[in-house]
Formats: sequence, structure tokens, C-alpha cells
Amino acid sequence: MTRFFQKTLIAAALLTALGAQAATVTVASGGSYKGLQLTGADTISFSSDLLGALDTGKVVLSPVNGASGVIQKDVDGYYTQADITAQLKSFDINDSTNRILNAYSVGGSNQTSPSLKSVSSGGFVTIGDLWIDRTAKVVHGTLTGGNGVGTINDLIVWDITSIQGDSAITAAGSYTTTFSGLTVTTTAFDAISKSLGLLTLGKSALSGVTDFGTITSHLTVTAATPAVPEPATYALMGLGLIGMTVAARRRRG
Repeated sequence: MTRFFQKTLIAAALLTALGAQAATVTVASGGSYKGLQLTGADTISFSSDLLGALDTGKVVLSPVNGASGVIQKDVDGYYTQADITAQLKSFDINDSTNRILNAYSVGGSNQTSPSLKSVSSGGFVTIGDLWIDRTAKVVHGTLTGGNGVGTINDLIVWDITSIQGDSAITAAGSYTTTFSGLTVTTTAFDAISKSLGLLTLGKSALSGVTDFGTITSHLTVTAATPAVPEPATYALMGLGLIGMTVAARRRRG
């Protein structure tokens, strides 16, 4: 009896796991999900503390690989705003709850640091192709850096402190989700620091940043447009109806 009970529990656990896997569907941007089309973009807004660290290292910031940016400085050349926007390319959705589990974007930002005494020996780092795991509350990305770092895929760049506005995708409309309190992981910090060639003052400035900023996800959901049959399809349908009519007449005859 005990063995039977154990086997029953194992079977139930396997069925539950399979059911959970089956509930996740991947939808490309502009693709159809339950009669709806999803498109959108993620915008990362750098915190004032992070902008201050960039100023310390005289780091030049720019959007790359299809991303766009709003980057502003004051009259003295110090950063006042840095927003990088990347288009979303696909979504993982829980088919039971209609909630987005993961969202993947294309493009990112590049930071280039000059050689500056006690701050940096010079280098660059590009962080992009982000994907946000809403369940684990982390942001993954691809990091490419100088000074021998190379490319690191699927790197957990930030932990997310809070998520607001996460809702089920059930109807056409605009959906906004905010991921705030981005804290850099130790692995990402080390990779960024080495890529930029940060020295004592540069590392101190970056390590003092406890909040890297906020990611705002803007999602537009519209009713999917039904596919219009090609003229050849109508012709085939017409031939089929004619054939059915002829066959019916023959049976009556």
C-alpha cells in the first residue's frame, strides 16, 4: 500500500509538472495570442546615482543594435537623463492565467570609458538583448566588453526589487509594467568593471550605486486581423461546391 501511495504521488507530481510546462506559450511580437496581437518596448531609465558614476568616469553612453535613446546633459556636460528604449521581440505567456512570464527585447546600450587617472584605464561595455523573468524577478542580458571580457550570454545583470502593473492580457488596450530598484549582481559588476577598465576611483563610484534605475515595459494589445483568403482559395472553394452539387444531382438521378 505504501509503495502504491508513493507511486501515486510521483505520478501526480509528474502530471502537475507537465501541465505547468504545457501552459507556457511563446508568442512573437505582432503574433496572435487568443485573438490578440502583442507589440511593445522596454525603456530603461538610468538612476541619478548611475548617471553620477558615468560622469565620474567621463563615460560616453549611446544606444546600439536598433535601440533608441533620450540622452541629455547640462551646460557643464553632466548627464541629466538617460533613457534607452529597445523593442520587444517575443513573450512567454502562461496560457492559463494569461500573464506574461518573460519578455525579450532587442538592442541595448554601449558605454565607452576613456583613460582617466585613478578612474579608468579605458574600455567599453555593451549590455543588451535583455529578457525579464517576472517570476524570478531578475533581468538577463548579453554583455560584450573590452579588456578581454568578450561576450557573456544569458548573464543575470540585475535583481528587481519591485514589480508594479503586472496584469493578465485578456483584452485590447495598453499595458504598462514597471520594474524598479534594479540592483546589479556581483557577476555583472565584475564584468562591467573589467570591461570599462575601472580603477580605484571608478570602482568606488560604481559600487556606490545601489539602484541602477527602472525598466518600464509598454505593451500594446490589439485585436488580431483575420487572414483574408487568397483569390485562388475562393476559386478552389467554388470548384468544391460545384463538385458537391454535381454529385448530389447524380445521386438523385
